[in-house]
Amino acid sequence: MSVTQDIQDRLQEAFDPSVLEVVDDSESHRGHAGHREGGESHFNVRIRSQAFQGQSRIQRHRAVHAALGASLVGRIHALSLDIDV
Repeated sequence: MSVTQDIQDRLQEAFDPSVLEVVDDSESHRGHAGHREGGESHFNVRIRSQAFQGQSRIQRHRAVHAALGASLVGRIHALSLDIDV
């Protein structure tokens, strides 16, 4: 399974989002630290879910990282998160 699909699956299962966009932005980082041939190193994620209601920005980020799990987060060089209700 691709990293992109793994991110989508885990976030969908954890948060049942109304909006979920996972963009592999690795090619934009060619020549920079962490870039890998074949991509799947740099991601932009936009997620909207009622599960984040009442949570601070830090709590939301921690919840997303927990849902992804340490093994998946360890395979990603950069993860940009846009999280809201």
